[in-house]
Amino acid sequence: MQPLQEQDPDRIADYRLIGRLGEGGMGVVYLARSPRGRMVAVKTIRAELAAAADFRRRFAKETAVAQQVGGEWTAAVLDGGPEAALPWVATAYVAGPTLYQVVAEQHGPLPERSVRGLASGLCRALGDIHDAGLIHRDLHPRRQGDGRLRDGRHLVPQSAAWLPD
Repeated sequence: MQPLQEQDPDRIADYRLIGRLGEGGMGVVYLARSPRGRMVAVKTIRAELAAAADFRRRFAKETAVAQQVGGEWTAAVLDGGPEAALPWVATAYVAGPTLYQVVAEQHGPLPERSVRGLASGLCRALGDIHDAGLIHRDLHPRRQGDGRLRDGRHLVPQSAAWLPD
């Protein structure tokens, strides 16, 4: 986690920001605390994306559908602000390194048993996401929300999901 930067808000809706978890093509992901004290990941959407025609309607629909995704291999989508000045979505925070960090920066190649377990969990997570009518379109080991390995598994259903037309 990185500290908040000068231009970062202190809060997004009711969530108090603690630090930055990462930044990507869609926006910035923050670690935050909910009003009830729960740790969450809040992802904001870049202004230029939010300004695109039809983006907010689609984002609202995808967030609502992602909130329906269940399963032990996905991180819950908790809340969203598709109409906020800077659209955002909050998910359960899964502490731990990404798959990329584990393999490339910490331990090297995983044993076959671990790879098989992760692959099985990933398939189950994608199955849960697909069962809700979403398609995950940007799955890779460096994503802040994908493949967190606190307990060996988690995929964020809304992190790069879309509803097929």
